[in-house]
Amino acid sequence: MPLLADHVTVDLEQSISFGEGAPVRIGATGQHLPCLRRAGLASIHQGGRPSPWARGEPVFVPPISPFTDVLRAGKSVLEPVLDTSSGTWVDKVPELAHGVREHGVHSIMIVPIRARRSLLGVALFVRTKDPAPFHEVDLLLAEELVGRAARSLNNARQYARKHTAALTLQRHLLPRRLAGGTAVDAASRYLPADLDHGVGGDWFDVIPLSGARVALVVGDVIGHGLHAAATMGRLRTAVHTLAAMELPPDEVLAHLDDTVQRLSEEDADTPVQTPAVVGATCLYAVYDPATRRCTMARAGHPPPAIIDPQGRVTYLDLPTGAPLGVGLGDPPESVELELDEGSVLALYTDGLIETRDHDIEEGMRRLGTVLAQPGRSLEDLCDIATQSLPDQAPCDDVTLLLVRTRSLGPTRVASWTLPGDQSAVRSARTLAARQLTEWGLQGLQDATQLIVSELVTNAIRHGTGQIELRLVRHQVLTCEVSDTGPCTPRPRRARTTDENGRGLFLVTNLSRRWGSRPVPGGKVVWADQDLPHTSGLRAAAA
Repeated sequence: MPLLADHVTVDLEQSISFGEGAPVRIGATGQHLPCLRRAGLASIHQGGRPSPWARGEPVFVPPISPFTDVLRAGKSVLEPVLDTSSGTWVDKVPELAHGVREHGVHSIMIVPIRARRSLLGVALFVRTKDPAPFHEVDLLLAEELVGRAARSLNNARQYARKHTAALTLQRHLLPRRLAGGTAVDAASRYLPADLDHGVGGDWFDVIPLSGARVALVVGDVIGHGLHAAATMGRLRTAVHTLAAMELPPDEVLAHLDDTVQRLSEEDADTPVQTPAVVGATCLYAVYDPATRRCTMARAGHPPPAIIDPQGRVTYLDLPTGAPLGVGLGDPPESVELELDEGSVLALYTDGLIETRDHDIEEGMRRLGTVLAQPGRSLEDLCDIATQSLPDQAPCDDVTLLLVRTRSLGPTRVASWTLPGDQSAVRSARTLAARQLTEWGLQGLQDATQLIVSELVTNAIRHGTGQIELRLVRHQVLTCEVSDTGPCTPRPRRARTTDENGRGLFLVTNLSRRWGSRPVPGGKVVWADQDLPHTSGLRAAAA
């Protein structure tokens, strides 16, 4: 327009503009007419509205008209001289009827927009001011123009679909929100190196554990794109499973290393494709706000940075360990340290500190300078740290997880040491009831006393030595019983004639959840109960 036609419109199948769904297949039996939406229009008529439908509005397609034939068969229609007499199909097409009345439409071409046997839309060419009708040569030119546009449009649609799929995958693989509970405040940033698809192999997590503790995870899978993202999703799921087993950091990384090696073996056994390199680095830490102790281990990952409340930055000298999946070297080694309340722990991937033109040491110094601002919020620190990167595009994914530690004061934690005999059961019940009264949780006394009785009884029966009882009041009420027994408690279905075997069944029904975790020299069995206001909110939500 205006060299070929006086008025041109482009209507696309409505999902094309959003990169969603598949277009209509030309010649498919039983197909319905596609829903069209006006994508573009141009006209020599500047005054007045040239069409009843503006850009973005749905377009009505009458069931009996050449438009319907074009949409069903995918073949162009040429009307050199339009029959504008009353009662023809033109009256049923609002756009043409409007054009005939207002601008004198006399010749049209309707060309399908198609690519690879798929119908993307339809283009309408109209002559009003030009008295010459359209001829076959005009139709050939119009089909050539539309065909070139269709190929570009199809490429853009496929890219949009892949990009949308990649972003959807990334949103589902990474945590939607970080739940630090009463242990930490958390903030994070993720910048993919693959800007076209927006996905990569980095991940981070803050996983709630028993006793108000949290697990902090940052990992980096080799490579970029969908394969790395899919591998990352499998490893993240494995980490959640291992964290639920309450394993210490070094054992979590050891099991994760086995998982990565099995993934590599699966890829190597697939003959139809070249096996991809599967490997990863990871840092796993567990923080307990009741003791302010943090235990962490890493497998080939950059060291964490610790910023104390005064703003002093220290890079922790953790044993490096071999990357996951290599299968060489000694197992990861855990390190435990005590953190001041209000300390900031920075976990990151090497994309944040290493670029093509700058080495790791320079990147670590830059990151330390940014983080040495105690008055800043975690969100501000994340923004400043990622904005301080060099201007060139990152050669690797950038991930940063910042957590500020909290502590549970003595008013929220109560612990006692009990003898390893039957007198401990009565003492534990009395101490628990007294503490709940002090906390104003009398409504939980009966259930808590039963839970304490069963856990302490099991500790006496299956362990030796003294027993530790601890109550922790945070988002829930946690009852913990520690003993020196190595055996993990397992519930079993007691028969009607059995005198034992119902203790853990009672604990299961009286608590929100329960479990056990290994500790040096024994184990801890714990059970969580909803606090009164928490249970009310859960009931309202249900």
